[in-house]
Amino acid sequence: MQKPARRPAPRHARPSRRGRTAALAATGALAVTGAGLLGVPAVTGAQAAALPTVTQDKLTPATMVAGTASAASLTLHSSSCFTAKTVGVGLRDAAGKNLDFPGNKSNVQVCPAGLSITTGTRTLAAGTYTQFGFWQDSTGGWHNLPSRQLVVSADTATPTPTPTPTPTTTPTTPATGAPVAGKKLTWSDDFNSLDLGSRWTADRSSSYHYGDHNPNDNKLDWLNKNNVSVSGGVATFTARPSTHTLENGKQAWDTGLLTTEYSKEGFQVKTGDYIETRVKLPAGTGAWPALWTWNGTSGAHGEIDAFEYHSDNPNLLELTNHINPGHLYYTDAKAINKDGWVTIGTHFGATSVDWYINGAKVFSDGKGVGAGWAAYPILNLSLSAGNYHPAPSGTTPITFAADYVRVYR
Repeated sequence: MQKPARRPAPRHARPSRRGRTAALAATGALAVTGAGLLGVPAVTGAQAAALPTVTQDKLTPATMVAGTASAASLTLHSSSCFTAKTVGVGLRDAAGKNLDFPGNKSNVQVCPAGLSITTGTRTLAAGTYTQFGFWQDSTGGWHNLPSRQLVVSADTATPTPTPTPTPTTTPTTPATGAPVAGKKLTWSDDFNSLDLGSRWTADRSSSYHYGDHNPNDNKLDWLNKNNVSVSGGVATFTARPSTHTLENGKQAWDTGLLTTEYSKEGFQVKTGDYIETRVKLPAGTGAWPALWTWNGTSGAHGEIDAFEYHSDNPNLLELTNHINPGHLYYTDAKAINKDGWVTIGTHFGATSVDWYINGAKVFSDGKGVGAGWAAYPILNLSLSAGNYHPAPSGTTPITFAADYVRVYR
């Protein structure tokens, strides 16, 4: 679960007269124009020498579905701190026409510690596009970062509009049953009690490098079974500053995780299953809750992210297939909110993984998990270490709640 950050509501895209063409695109970290095109400030040798080196660390998405609105995300860093007049994500079709993602960021500071932005959403027709990050220096010169292909597949299923939930402080009773036809409830926990040992494990996972902590994944987590509690049919995951220090020198946060791995039951979801949870999304800075799967012995570790959430992007869920790469940043200001309840489901199809929000299908990746896939479900509250999203500020505990986890087969 190593993801770039997302940012607030985008501004309008910058003018196309900047003249970004393939001839200006850099193959390395920094693109410097020569004589420049009409209306584009040229960057002289002396100016180029004074500019910092800018490196593109991450650019997503790599795939989209035709007709489905998606945002782009860019993570970059520089050799020294400076203020960029503009940072954004460019896009060209096969004919070279600019179709940039809207929502450039203006007057932002880029430093060695890195910067992550998320654009506004846009829809595209099926086809292959050229995608790249770009930035503008203080003199007005435009610089393209390394490009990559963005493949937009044909829309094979039109998502049903997402119903509008009413955020509450306690979960409403959801309908039982899967939105996928022919499935029956095979495993569930409604959190009337917390069964550690037989059903769940709360203090370790093979997805964590050291078993109970994983600083290599930009996490401050230190797993502690006492940081998961159950009351009134709701499981609460609480994160607090820890007495432990991570290997990278950062202070850890004790936090909660539930996984079926290492439990006596050892339950795994498998190809064809549908998993669903109803959760209350956290508001605390640095919060990184998720429902995901893991199997250390399978390809891509069997990881499917039913959802990931970062409170700095309050209306966005990350939906990701790591096995056969497919991804969507799903935004819905009515359904997804800090301190709001939302129902999230995932169908692990052999040829397509499908995601559901409040019972409505919102994304089909057309990739699937393949036949014979199986993995352990994980529900947890991680804390970002600050590389892609803000780290926790202060010492106030952060909480994340779940009403249930149910698997249909």
